[in-house]
Amino acid sequence: MTDNARARKLADRIQVVVAETLDRRIKDPRLGFVTITDARVTGDLREATVFYTVYGDDEERAASAAALESAKGVLRSEVGRQTGVRFTPSLAFVPDALPDNARTIEDLLDKARAKDAEVREVSTGAKYAGDADPYRKPEDEDDEADAPSEKDAPSEKDAPSEKDAPSEKNEGPASA
Repeated sequence: MTDNARARKLADRIQVVVAETLDRRIKDPRLGFVTITDARVTGDLREATVFYTVYGDDEERAASAAALESAKGVLRSEVGRQTGVRFTPSLAFVPDALPDNARTIEDLLDKARAKDAEVREVSTGAKYAGDADPYRKPEDEDDEADAPSEKDAPSEKDAPSEKDAPSEKNEGPASA
């Protein structure tokens, strides 16, 4: 078995080789604007999955998929020649779902923006359910400053009790 770092390096190299070969050597008219987005190699380096996207409609995507399948042998031999591995991995081309996912996320974000705008329109003339300032304030500040409040006066709970007071009999250092 091989380590994952070697598989990742080989996958990166396969991505570059396939992209360059598609650009320079493959002259199939069915091949549209193809972008190689990612490549993954299995742990035993025997199979490689190449992800691609096609700019265009469904007909152009289908035509590009057929062109990639027909050029698979040329691409595999070029990968084997440029990578120099003992066994050239077999190539499988898979359309990447990234553009579809991005389109779905954009649609969801547009819906959220529309809902936010709707809420903003509804809330423009709205008032709070209670007072504008929900905190209580003293009605007359002069009366509060002159009279001691309940917080300032000591309560019975705060006063020391007889239980808490030190007794002279049992506590303290013994004097002889």
